[in-house]
Amino acid sequence: MNSTLTEEQLKSVVQGPGDVEWRYEMRRECQEILPGLLLGPFVASKSLETLQSLKITHIVCIRDAKEAFSVRPRFIDNFSYLTLDVEDNEEQNLIRLFPQAKLFIDNAISNGGRVLVHCNGGISLSPAFVVMFVMQHYQLSWEDALHMVQNRRYCISPNGGFLTQLKEYEAIYRASIAVASYPSTNRIVSRRKRDDEDDEDGIDRYDDRKRALVESSDSPPAPSYDADHMDIS
Repeated sequence: MNSTLTEEQLKSVVQGPGDVEWRYEMRRECQEILPGLLLGPFVASKSLETLQSLKITHIVCIRDAKEAFSVRPRFIDNFSYLTLDVEDNEEQNLIRLFPQAKLFIDNAISNGGRVLVHCNGGISLSPAFVVMFVMQHYQLSWEDALHMVQNRRYCISPNGGFLTQLKEYEAIYRASIAVASYPSTNRIVSRRKRDDEDDEDGIDRYDDRKRALVESSDSPPAPSYDADHMDIS
């Protein structure tokens, strides 16, 4: 699911609402990043009343495995959950886990749902996933995507390792778009060309082998020696 906007619309999306006065206590709340996608801390997922008032239908629970006893789905009868066990450190590979989260979010929003993405504090881990999502959704640079999320949840601060992966993911998703937009007829022609070249190579190799066999059969026979009549004096 991608959204195509004009340059002016994208600029407005990145800047976000200019009339929001950020308050410290808002760190404990969740904010809507794009229609149907909200980001916040674990504490925002603990109130059934709050979740229902926000019309949440799906929740992505991202947690360090060591936090599993406390950061966990609370209302499995009320919401659809995706739980991802990760480590909040600079070595954690988020890019490998992101496709699963993206598919979950895409399916929820395309079916009219509303998704809350949270980790423990909503500062580093879950924001990195949301930045990757909006980056690809709006086809933004990693910096614009980061600014977009920060302009709605001011307190986010992905760690250095996650920022590096955001840069890497920009190259990955842009490459996937380039491949998808490459005319399928060209891909077919290129594949056929490779197949033809392989066939020609195979014929050439067969001819070479055949020629070698013919030439060897036309060659004079190798001299034979009779050990009993050899002069060994």
